[in-house]
Amino acid sequence: MSPRLQFRSPSRQRGAIGLMAALTLGMALMFLLVVVDSGRLYLEKRDLQRVADMAALEASTRSGDCAAGNTATVYATASANRNGFTLPDPNRNLLVACGALTLDANNLRVFGADPSKSEAIRVIASHSVQQSFAGGVGALFGGAPRAATINLTASAVAALPPPRASLTLRSTTLSVDTSKSTTLNALFGGLLGGNLNINAAGWNGLVNTNVSLLGYLDRLKVDLNLSAAGYDQVLGNTIAVSQLIQTAVNVLDPGGTLGATATIASLQALKVAAGATTVVLGNVLHVEAGSTMTALGTNLKVFDLIEAVVQLANKKNGLVATLPINLAGLAQITARVQILEPPQLSAIGNPKKAALDPLGPNRIYVRTAQIRTLLSIDLPALEPIVALVNAVADLAGPLTNTLNALLNLNLVGVLNSLTCALLVPCQTPDIIVLPPPIRLDVALDVASANSYVTAYSCVSTTNKTLTTNTSTSLVKLKIGKIDPATAFGSNTTPPAVVVQPLKVIDIGVKTCLRLLFLPISCNPRVPGVGGGIDIMADTTVAQSANMPHVYSAPPATSLPEINQPPFYYSWSTSNIVSSLTDTLTNIKVNMYGPTGSLVGGLGAILSTVTTLLVNAINSVLSPLLDTLINTLLLSLGIDLNKVDVGANLSCHSGRATLAI
Repeated sequence: MSPRLQFRSPSRQRGAIGLMAALTLGMALMFLLVVVDSGRLYLEKRDLQRVADMAALEASTRSGDCAAGNTATVYATASANRNGFTLPDPNRNLLVACGALTLDANNLRVFGADPSKSEAIRVIASHSVQQSFAGGVGALFGGAPRAATINLTASAVAALPPPRASLTLRSTTLSVDTSKSTTLNALFGGLLGGNLNINAAGWNGLVNTNVSLLGYLDRLKVDLNLSAAGYDQVLGNTIAVSQLIQTAVNVLDPGGTLGATATIASLQALKVAAGATTVVLGNVLHVEAGSTMTALGTNLKVFDLIEAVVQLANKKNGLVATLPINLAGLAQITARVQILEPPQLSAIGNPKKAALDPLGPNRIYVRTAQIRTLLSIDLPALEPIVALVNAVADLAGPLTNTLNALLNLNLVGVLNSLTCALLVPCQTPDIIVLPPPIRLDVALDVASANSYVTAYSCVSTTNKTLTTNTSTSLVKLKIGKIDPATAFGSNTTPPAVVVQPLKVIDIGVKTCLRLLFLPISCNPRVPGVGGGIDIMADTTVAQSANMPHVYSAPPATSLPEINQPPFYYSWSTSNIVSSLTDTLTNIKVNMYGPTGSLVGGLGAILSTVTTLLVNAINSVLSPLLDTLINTLLLSLGIDLNKVDVGANLSCHSGRATLAI
């Protein structure tokens, strides 16, 4: 037998299977031990992670901080104890840190510890447990000695959604009667470039109907086929005004069954008048990028929304709305209106970011529209100034002596004077009041009133404040002669309004001659020889600027959450109307000589004329300005007597979530 074959005999292989079975069983037992031991550590780690997660969520949800009192640690420790992680314990530890989240170069969230901040809270839980079996086995085969225990750690970072604040402008139009509806039709139709015929019930329907901003933007996304887009993308799109109005119809009447109602019919009429003008909705509604659905849960009046869109459209199309004003006893009055800057109706954002730079890119800022209005009053409205004509005629004699001295003329006060006889020519003043053609223009530029957030506080959900700075309207008033063609411009750069004096008295001279006993004959009147008198007003009525105010709801209530009706505060500016009236009583009156230069020395003689003149003009302009303020501006959401700004503040617009 070959020496090799003797090892292959069955007798030589006996016991090999048993040996292999023993080795296999030993390995199986070792793997089982490793699995059991690893499972033990995994469960310990999982329980530890659960403790850290719950502790971080509770500390963040309860608005814990690391300042005095270190409430973040108190809340986290209480949560750990409730979840079986009993403290104090020599084998357990809980570390709590406050800070903020930032993004690294890879756009991954990173926690940055800062005890002065509590935007995010990090909890690190650690627990010393028995060393693993695998570590002990490794030490038996020459590895480094292992401790009897191993320290497991788990980390969690939780953060509440950032605070959200909103400011909202409220229209002062509360009810619309038949007369106001006529004005609104002409005004809104002119601003859009179309015709409107909406009755008082239709306008009141718009005034008294609310629309959810969230519901409106959601429907707008669907109407634009942007269902996957964010709200900031929707607000940044260029959209037809007609589509914006149609979306309001779709929100109020999703089933298409309310077409006969006054509100829906009014919206449809506005849609037709809107034409093809396109706008960017974000120019009147500011929503911070990345805002959640919770932050958009505010309501707007349909009238306010449509009003803002119409004014935005007018800024874009550059049209001038022209409409008549009918007042008792006054006729041929034309008003022209143009929007210089559209309003910022509502703004929603993070008050913490806004407070860092109140007028920066993260600002929460609202403003009324900036408009230009030109009133043109034709002759019939000024003709009844009989008292002024009589006063000037009575002053012909005193004026003669003054003009003789000033202008070196041979003037006589009475034509039947003996000096005007026997072929001796004489000159006499010929004074005309309001020489035709006459038209008095009143231009009113109303700059926007604005309000923006400067600070906030969130002590608790029932103890919170919002601080704003508000500036009220700046009004520029010009009275005289203004060319309408140069007062209004394109939709980019409106021109400056140039006012020219309005000539109200022309002092001319007639040369007359008496031939014996024949009637006196006079040559044609020479105008302007003696100069004249004109009036003009060019003034600015400024209101208070940067007025701080802390919004805090009345006792027993709290500043409303984002999804609740705003808490309004009215900024009173009642002195602006009296200031305009004072301006009228101080209209600038100038006397010009024959060369066009100003002359003096007539103050005493013309004082009576000046008083009568100013009072007469004032009697015409005062009701006009009242009508302008109470009708046109209010229809555009501007009240020179007050500014209504509503505030909402949600300290945490949702539940805390695990961020890391």
